[in-house]
Amino acid sequence: MSAPINGILPVLPTPFTAAGDVDLEAMVRLVDYACRSGVDGVVFPGFASEVEHLTGEERQALLERVVRTAGANMQVVAGASAETPAAVIAYGKGAHSLGVNWLMIQPPKSLGSGAAEVIDFLQEVTAQLPDARIILQNAPAPRGSDLSPETILKIAEAVPQIGYVKEETLPAGPAITAILKGKPQNLLGVIGGGGARYILDEYERGACAAMPAIEIAEEHVALDTAWRTGDRPAARDLYVRTLPLLTLQAIYRMRLTKHAMVRRGILENAVVRAPTPELDEFATADIDANLAELGIIDAVSA
Repeated sequence: MSAPINGILPVLPTPFTAAGDVDLEAMVRLVDYACRSGVDGVVFPGFASEVEHLTGEERQALLERVVRTAGANMQVVAGASAETPAAVIAYGKGAHSLGVNWLMIQPPKSLGSGAAEVIDFLQEVTAQLPDARIILQNAPAPRGSDLSPETILKIAEAVPQIGYVKEETLPAGPAITAILKGKPQNLLGVIGGGGARYILDEYERGACAAMPAIEIAEEHVALDTAWRTGDRPAARDLYVRTLPLLTLQAIYRMRLTKHAMVRRGILENAVVRAPTPELDEFATADIDANLAELGIIDAVSA
């Protein structure tokens, strides 16, 4: 699907078995949970999916399960970032074979922060993927290139298949304002990142969607709904209540996400492949206290 993007689209984690293999059936449960939560779409794979620790075959098998479970009415965005145009094209063709046309691509950091090299890279990709629509991911250093708004606008104007920018530089707010002010006609909007830690500022500036992790998808949907229906006090209340957990998520990343999904009864374990800080008893107690305050788990078990 390549319908317009709005609302909450969580980046799905990759579930693993206790032995460390990808768990396709657990991915079905994650997508089912996302659908029940009322999200507007899902994203896979992304940074929160431990994408750098998946083989191409694992990525495709998991994406196939995501698409099949999500169904025809759920927007699916496929991550297709890679170091070479050939690899991006291969991921894009794999997504297209499953009916997914929205591709999220972060330009390789090796290209630098200038527009010309990124434009050449993306034009080579789009020449081979004429049906693809692109979400240009602008991640902050050290992972990303920290492209300036001026550079983003030059790239978007030169590559008509770019429909959105996922802006994650810090601070993202001023960049979102600048991009929306100068956006070419093909650019439909800007999507917030940063785990939704700045979602109200992003929405206030005109961001059309957010792509957080999945651990509090229900709460993020409720926040988004409150915002769009004009109930700003309710949106702010949810934001303030969820922010402590999101600050911890910025540290523990997918390990926290999976722990929370175990607590929700969706996953059976919190196995990760990516090197992330371990959850010791103090960190676990802090996370569980936040989950209890949000009503996700019972306070007695926290």
